[in-house]
Amino acid sequence: MDKLISKLKKFVSVSDQIVAFTGAGFSAESGISTFRGAGGLWSKYDPSIYADINYFNQDPTYYWNFFKDERYPVIKKAKPNDGHYALVKLEKRGKIFRIITQNIDGLHQLAGSSNVIELHGNTRNIFCRKCNKKYSLDEVYTILKKELPPRCSCGGLLKPSTVLFGEPLPQVALDMANISARNCDLFLVLGSSLVVYPAASFPEIAKNNGAKLVIVNIDPTPLDDIADIVINESTSKVLSELI
Repeated sequence: MDKLISKLKKFVSVSDQIVAFTGAGFSAESGISTFRGAGGLWSKYDPSIYADINYFNQDPTYYWNFFKDERYPVIKKAKPNDGHYALVKLEKRGKIFRIITQNIDGLHQLAGSSNVIELHGNTRNIFCRKCNKKYSLDEVYTILKKELPPRCSCGGLLKPSTVLFGEPLPQVALDMANISARNCDLFLVLGSSLVVYPAASFPEIAKNNGAKLVIVNIDPTPLDDIADIVINESTSKVLSELI
């Protein structure tokens, strides 16, 4: 581990266009459950129901029950971890120029990161599908205690800005991520299993365009073979050592 961290420090020291790519494992250390694997959300909730836009359009009650009982308490309680703050420090030192995240918890912004691309949206941003009025987590939770599914004052149905199955990823975010991957000199994968596409294609794009590729994840990933460094360890521990 020490040798790998030392090698990573050398990579960072000679890089000034670093992209950090964060997945569910990054936020797991803030108490937010991953989706896949043992104990993940999908072992308790059927994603083909609660996370599917067609089902949401037919009956949003299932999703909002999940939000009220599972998502809101977790997101409300979650705080940025040492990994989030380490990325903020790297950004302030002129090293991190972009964070691409698969996470929908908004913790990077809460920690202080300013250049964040959210591929799958943000649970904290909730909008009326009719008039586009924005609601906070607390406002929606208050409505949920009285009305299910929650509706706007105009009568429109509320929906978080997270991308559900059956919805396209935001094109602007995809384009920005693509450009960032092509122009970075070091691409850090942090807590992602790299099995969800097109998100998992960005490390490959970076590597194919000459960037060093570093993967920090508890478990092996499909791209370990092409990485310059692979560290199977906690992301917050590695980043704290790096700082």
